[in-house]
Amino acid sequence: MADFLEAKVREIEERLQQLRPLIEEFHRLEAASAALGAVGSAGIGARRRPAAAVNGAARRGRPRGGRRSDNTRATQTVELVRAHPGITIPELASHMGIKPNYLYRVLPQLADEGKVRRDGKGWHPA
Repeated sequence: MADFLEAKVREIEERLQQLRPLIEEFHRLEAASAALGAVGSAGIGARRRPAAAVNGAARRGRPRGGRRSDNTRATQTVELVRAHPGITIPELASHMGIKPNYLYRVLPQLADEGKVRRDGKGWHPA
């Protein structure tokens, strides 16, 4: 029985030796993550609160205006219309992996900008 216990203790010690570098790496990465999190909350990359509206109440919902993701999706939409003239909004949404309600708002804006035109149910490059 003593030999069995000694063998198990040796196995555990060997395994601990194998894992020690990983544990040390874990602690270094944990410290680095905490340090970077502190930098982010100190102002670099921190999100700003929306400005209050005229009546003093903050505006709820997503901010308006040209957001990067909107511009990217609008560009992607125009490219898909050029690649597939006559494409419908549900088809565009399927290609983009998004819901069509976004496109029902964006495509008329793109048409106003002269980038696309509507012909029946399909959309074509302008």
